[in-house]
Amino acid sequence: MKPKVIVMAGYGINSEEETKFVFEKAGATAEIVHINDLIGGLKKLKQYQILAFPGGFAHGDDTGSGNAYANKMRNNVWEQVRKFINDGNLAIGICNGCQIMANLGLIPGFDGIYGDRLIALRHNASARLECRWVNIKATSEKCVWTRDIDIMRCPIAHGEGNFYMEKKVLDRLNKQDQVVFRYVHEDGSRAKGEFPCNPNGAIEDIAAVSDETGRVLAIMPHPERNWNFYNQDNWTLLREKAARTGGKLPAEGQGMKLFRNAVRYFK
Repeated sequence: MKPKVIVMAGYGINSEEETKFVFEKAGATAEIVHINDLIGGLKKLKQYQILAFPGGFAHGDDTGSGNAYANKMRNNVWEQVRKFINDGNLAIGICNGCQIMANLGLIPGFDGIYGDRLIALRHNASARLECRWVNIKATSEKCVWTRDIDIMRCPIAHGEGNFYMEKKVLDRLNKQDQVVFRYVHEDGSRAKGEFPCNPNGAIEDIAAVSDETGRVLAIMPHPERNWNFYNQDNWTLLREKAARTGGKLPAEGQGMKLFRNAVRYFK
């Protein structure tokens, strides 16, 4: 079965095309849908198996990144969203999409309850937009998106990526294996808050979080932008190393595995 992906668009989301592209490359069928078409009933979430909130700067980040877009979803199609998740489907929010998910309360989804805003994405500790490549390490065994992923190199481009929550929420995330990725050094060791390996000051180097089921993923870095090995910032260095050691170059970028895992979930 080819899962069908709804890629949300509108009001400043600007990464819908590349998100659609990587899902299709991974073997899914994907469709870009403006939020107003979902609200107006032209499209229904029940027509799809994967919900994707791409990156961007919805509503110019006014009232806080992802907040206005999340409110538009909550005030108009919340029951559709809740039923979609409870029916066993997958969802992903990337960068601005991660912020939308946090504001919607799709993460952490404790006790199967969605809608409670327990996680915030604050302004970066540097107090500016950060646009750079980072290394993130998969740290969750329950998340269906991260099967066979260890360390992944991805670009980030955000001004509000600083994961923050109360200690009791953080403790429960750790206990329940819901911290999906953490920022690390190139050797895989924890960033421990050190800039630029941790680009935003996120608590405990958190780069991504899932709900309790592991089916809903909110991630600040952009795995879809590393779908091709030659997109990676250090590809020339890696090519030279491979040439000197007789190694082979990767067939695709490290980010593709995440999307292939989502498609494989439905097979």
